This record gives sequence, C-alpha cells and structure tokens, in this order.
Amino acid sequence: MVDRPQLGPTIFVLFGATGDLSKRMVLPAFFQLARSGLLNSEWMLIGTGRGNVSDDQFRDHVRDVVNQFGVPHDDTDWETFARRLRFAGGGFTPDNPGTLPAAVRQARDDLDAADAQLVHYLALPPSTFAETTRALGAHDLARGARVVYEKPFGTSHEAFTELDEAVHHVLDEKQIYRIDHFLGKESTQNLHILRFANGLIEGVWNREHVEQVQIDVPETLDIDDRARFYDATGAVLDMLVTHLFQVAAEIAMEPPETLGADDLQSARETVIGAFRPLDTADVVLGQYEGYRDVDGVADDSTTETFVAARLWVDTDRWRGVPFLLRTGKMLGVSRQRVSLVFRSPRGPLSDIPPDGAVLTFDLSGDGEIDISMVVKEPGPDDTLSVGHLGLPLDTVPLAHALAPYSRLILDVLHGDRSLFTRPDGLAHVWTVADALLRDPPPAKPYPAGSMGPPEAEDLASPCGWLVTGSPD
Repeated sequence: MVDRPQLGPTIFVLFGATGDLSKRMVLPAFFQLARSGLLNSEWMLIGTGRGNVSDDQFRDHVRDVVNQFGVPHDDTDWETFARRLRFAGGGFTPDNPGTLPAAVRQARDDLDAADAQLVHYLALPPSTFAETTRALGAHDLARGARVVYEKPFGTSHEAFTELDEAVHHVLDEKQIYRIDHFLGKESTQNLHILRFANGLIEGVWNREHVEQVQIDVPETLDIDDRARFYDATGAVLDMLVTHLFQVAAEIAMEPPETLGADDLQSARETVIGAFRPLDTADVVLGQYEGYRDVDGVADDSTTETFVAARLWVDTDRWRGVPFLLRTGKMLGVSRQRVSLVFRSPRGPLSDIPPDGAVLTFDLSGDGEIDISMVVKEPGPDDTLSVGHLGLPLDTVPLAHALAPYSRLILDVLHGDRSLFTRPDGLAHVWTVADALLRDPPPAKPYPAGSMGPPEAEDLASPCGWLVTGSPD
C-alpha cells in the first residue's frame, strides 16, 4: 500500500454496534487500525443501538470483543483505545434521532474539531438501509459524511433500484461506500497486481490459454447465530451475487489505464456488464440435512445453503471459458480459492493431467499464491507428475498485512473508493441473477460434511472441482 497523508480528526459512528457483524469484523478491524497507529491521534468511535447502554457498558462489551477477535494487545493498548469509545442509544429513525446527534456534537467538542470527518458504518440488516439513510438526512448527519453499507445492497433488481434512489436522495455517490470484504483481501488485490506487473502471467490471462476459472469458497461452518438473517437471505444473496461475482470481475476485467479508484472501478464494472445472465440450468442449489432443525429456521424452509453456478463472460478475452462459482455451509472443508486451470498444450506428450497446470490464489488468512505444473517424476521412465510452487504472502519482505475489514475501513477514512462497488455494476449484477432469483431450482438435500449435491460435480467437468472434501 502506498504512503498516504496523515488522517485528520475522525468521528466513526457504528450502527448495530453490539451485533454479530460488528463483533466479529468491524470492531476488531478498527482496533487493529488504532493499535497499528494508522488513525489520527484525534478520533472517536460512537456505537449506536436501540437500548440505553452506558459508555462504560459499551466499553466492557468492546473489550470482550477485542479480547476474543482482535489483534494481540496489552492493557495500555486497551486503555488508550477505550478512552475514545462512546455509545448513543434510544434508536435512530427519521422521526426519532435518539441521542446520536448530541453524541456527535459532544465528540466534536471533545476533539476540539468542528470539521472532524464523520463516517457512518451501517452494520445493520439491509432492510433498514433506506430508513437509516433518510434519518441521517433528517437529523443533519449526512452533510460531508461518508456512509458505509454492508452487503447485500438490495435483494433484487427492483429492490436495488429503490434503495439506490433512496440513498442518492440524501447522499452524493462519492459519499457512498458499498463494502465487499473479499475485495479487501490481500490475495484478491494480488489478482490484478500479479497479472499487470508480470508479463509471464498477463500473456496467458485469456481464453487461448485458460480452460476454466474456479472461484471456490466452501465452508465447514453452520449458520451459527445468524439463523434468522440467513433463512431470509440464503447462499445466493449472501455470497454469490456479492463476493463471488466481484471476485469474478477482478479476474475478468480488462487492464485499466491506472490503478486509481476511478479507472479500477470502471474496469471492474465494465466487465460485470459483460456477464451473461445466469441460466438456471447452469445452477445447482442445495440445503444441508438438518438445516430446518436449527432454531430460527422455518420448518418448511426452502432456503439454499449451497450454490454452484457456471457463469459466462462475453468478452473477447473470456468468451467460451466457464467461470465456476461454488460456496456453501456445512461442507467437508473450508477454503477460499481462485484457480485458473490452463489448457493442456498440443505436442508429443500424452496423458497430461487435465488439471496439471493451475494458478491458484488462496484468499484465506494472509493469502498464498500457488502454481502447479506438470513435471517428470525422477527415475528412468517419462512418468508425469504434478509439482507445486507456493508463495505465502506473509513471507514477502516487509509484509504488514491488514485484515480485509481493516484495509477497507482505512480506505474509507482516506476517501479511497478503489475497492468499493459502483451502482452501474451492481445494477447489472441483479440483471445477471434475475432469472435465478425469480424462479430458482429446488434446493437439493446434501449431507453435512459432504461437498454439496452430487449434481454440482457435473458443472466443473472435465477437470472437476479442484477443492475436494479431503485435506490438501
């Protein structure tokens, strides 16, 4: 990451501050930024919610959170952080501001910074985005502010359009940050860095050399305490039209003129416009056995916990190359991998493994880049085998990786929209998924611990899914 100018005073308002997303992602990320010295010395974090929680009670909650999910720290780190935590209760609607406006005014006084940058982070259910945005406008908390929206931004093309209009009625586009934490991962960013900085890679990044692309995010996790949210959302909205489509755009985009925010966003959104609408015959949905027994899930729920899809990108670079997308809950392994499977070359060798030459980006943790290639086994015969070269990104000299949410929050604080989505691309995402959302195929049952319904295997032929239920 390039050097950036020092941040000015900041007031960070966290809606849904005691919810699961804030607990697992947002608060630990903000603590990492403070612990790493990446914030201005003058900042304040105000949590909001319906309850009347005291500042000290909120601090106790945040301490439990950073102890469980945050970076290692000592008492001095915590005490420095805790002094800048506040809570504003009483709810927040267009008709009732609660105590938030007063808390923001007090924070400006405490920081002695009337011009402090105001950032609102909506770690809330998507159904509340429009009303919360209207409330920001109604109570004079929108002017000059930056507003972060969690995914999904809408649940259909119609819902997206309605939400986009409601948000733009209050905010300018440059104030809006639609977050997708997969774009903040170090390995996701390396998809275009490795490609554009290395002629060896850029020269084969096309349909002439690539047989298929796999974007595979199986999870062993269940739906935990997100049951009510998940049963109203499902794998298609939670993962496919958000994370996986955005990663597909990172792979498929044409080279931008620069890696500046406008050029990078334009390249990503332009190629999303070339995504062919999904054919439901190219989609397999599944639901793990026992899902309906989870507290908070309807007894007759048809919500999918698994989706595998074959996506086509109608550009000269990728026409005819399937992009295979898969994710699901309660599967045999947890992985986050992007793989380009290269075509077998024509020549004197036969019986070349169909998945012998693969470039893989591991998006989990600090990330890793792996290249597999066909080699000769040592010995007297020309027996072919597959070897691997791996580059863990945390071994790169002077590596100082930030967690994805930390990176994206820091970008918001700096006003850098490079890794955030734009409405033109999102509008087409909903067009691509429209037929699937309107008339989805039935979710097929699959055993917990498997790799999903067997019908999904056919989508990935002839190579098959590279991630299997067996440990690597």
